[in-house]
Amino acid sequence: MLAAYSGASGFAASTSPALTEVASKTPCATLAGCNLSGVNLSGADLSGADLSAANLNRANLSGANLDHANLTGGNLNRVNLSGADLSSASLSGANLNDVIWSCTICPDGTNSNNEGNTCLGHV
Repeated sequence: MLAAYSGASGFAASTSPALTEVASKTPCATLAGCNLSGVNLSGADLSGADLSAANLNRANLSGANLDHANLTGGNLNRVNLSGADLSSASLSGANLNDVIWSCTICPDGTNSNNEGNTCLGHV
């Protein structure tokens, strides 16, 4: 990214040095209690993340790695978990109302597609 100034009477034109910003999909240490309503975390690596009591209402977590994540007491109302990996994740007391479970790896290692398109009963 560059910033450029074309100059004016008594002021010379100039251009800033290039600015490079890198964003990576690194594991998240803790988001406990955060309001993440509607956030797009598709494909995010949240392995082992503490999302306890987080508000994830209508969040997109499709393809996310939630292996060993703590979602205890979280609001997962209408969350898209299509293709997500919830292996060994903790969902105790979480609101799992209207979750999209398509091809989701359930906490017990089963696949939602083989369990009536849900992980309910496999958390």
